[in-house]
Amino acid sequence: MEKEMNGQASDPMEEFEDINIVGGEQGANAEETQSRKEKKNRKEKKAEQALNDLQKRYDELNDKYLRLFSDFDNFRRRSIKEKSELTKTASEEIMIKLLDVVDDFERAIDIAVKSKENNQVVEGIQLIYNKLIKILQQKGLEEIQAKDQPFDTDYHEALTNITVNEASRKGTVIEVVQKGYLLGGKVIRFAKVVVGS
Repeated sequence: MEKEMNGQASDPMEEFEDINIVGGEQGANAEETQSRKEKKNRKEKKAEQALNDLQKRYDELNDKYLRLFSDFDNFRRRSIKEKSELTKTASEEIMIKLLDVVDDFERAIDIAVKSKENNQVVEGIQLIYNKLIKILQQKGLEEIQAKDQPFDTDYHEALTNITVNEASRKGTVIEVVQKGYLLGGKVIRFAKVVVGS
């Protein structure tokens, strides 16, 4: 019996040892699993942080690219605008100087017609005048229509006022002393006029 008891007593102990060993293995596995989870979480956090850093870097570079592209586009537009303004300004100066020649042509034609000189000379002057006016109009020159129009300070320069009997002519241009001109919609010379009051 002692052997049986000894055998029985040793058997339960072996079971406890096995349980302890199995429990120890499970504990080690749990720690290992926990360690793996922590490593995985750390890797995920590092990857997420790296992704966030890359996204931030991408956003910064994209913003720099968009700003640079916008600056270049603005520079290109500004250069085109400045070039066209320079051309307009240069042509404006020439047009203003040519207006004196146009005025001289008009006076010469008026004098030639009034003095009843040779019609062929008058026609020749008229042809040259018309050719010059067409060339200037092709370059954007327009005459300001002033006679019998309401006085407008944006286009007219009043030299004097004349008393008029008709109420409908008050505030209108009675006579044009010197023609005014527009170049590309911009006044380059105001029409000098006499206004009815």
